[in-house]
Amino acid sequence: MSQLTAETLVEDDNIRVAMERFHAEHEEYAVETGVEHQWEYSTYYGSLSAMLEGRTVLIRVFAEDETCLSYMKMAVAGHIVEFLGTTRGLRWKGDGADAGTPVFFREVTVQSSTRISPHMQRVRFTGDNLARFTSGGLHVRLLLPPKGRKPVWPTMGSDGMIVWPSGDDALTVRVYTIRAIDPVAGWFDVDFVLHEGDHTPAATFATNAKAGEVIGLFGPGGGDASDQRNLLLFGDDTALPAIGRTLDNLAPESRADVFIEVDSPADALPLAEGDNIKINWLYRNGREPGTTNLLSQALKGLDQASLADDVFVWAGCEFGDFRELRRIVRKEWGLKKDRQLIVAYWRRGTSGEEGVGGED
Repeated sequence: MSQLTAETLVEDDNIRVAMERFHAEHEEYAVETGVEHQWEYSTYYGSLSAMLEGRTVLIRVFAEDETCLSYMKMAVAGHIVEFLGTTRGLRWKGDGADAGTPVFFREVTVQSSTRISPHMQRVRFTGDNLARFTSGGLHVRLLLPPKGRKPVWPTMGSDGMIVWPSGDDALTVRVYTIRAIDPVAGWFDVDFVLHEGDHTPAATFATNAKAGEVIGLFGPGGGDASDQRNLLLFGDDTALPAIGRTLDNLAPESRADVFIEVDSPADALPLAEGDNIKINWLYRNGREPGTTNLLSQALKGLDQASLADDVFVWAGCEFGDFRELRRIVRKEWGLKKDRQLIVAYWRRGTSGEEGVGGED
């Protein structure tokens, strides 16, 4: 597949300082050019080159498809706003749409909503042109319109940034994992953890969802570890969909050792089985989520010397668990960055579903 490309010329008195800040924040993705004031970066979604001359910088982005190209444009525009305070004058030339409906947007419809465990609700959605959502990341953004109003969906500005509806048309946006998908039949499932509390718009939506209800979808995005040969997977309830999808896609020659924290055996959902998969359920037994340290204790209990040299650690969990797991893997184990992906999916003590990422 030939790469798509687009470019923009940014002019500003502070552009040199902005590019130096950009490089400092993304040095881990940098590719050595050997040329002063010329930078190249290779990222998950595509690549970027930048050439500075005086008070202008020519930025080119490259990607395998329009979705990833749009993500690259959006990332550049977001950093321009961060460093220069505006995207005024930023216009893209080349491949991809200049403005209008985002290429990564779909309007989808509720088909059914089913309680699959005491703390999990599964909603099946239907939609058109879903094949792109089978690869390129496990996660999507669900766009929930206000009750009783005709949805107003986001558009793309000519600078590459999303233009969001506001006021009475403002959307509730939450990040979730597609648990299962059949693009030929035109459906996909999303599992929602049912949180306690009043301010839980996504969980409330899932519980009360009716067939025919319409929401929006952005994606896909986020990392995927299913192509690794030797996996250690750690997660709580919120990571169950991502772990389940990873195991579904695990190659027969790969191995996964899995540690999952849930409240009780009633919350232990069926997952893929095989001689190359070992699942360990860790039960809170009524204790508050995010307080048990069960995941970090399981990680500490492993004999690092017995692990394969190419072991890859993936984790999705509460913020406190995330910090401890990351500390062990990085500081105690000394595992390189390319051998780990540890993410905070939520944060204990925040209001309702306002976590720090991942499942709601």
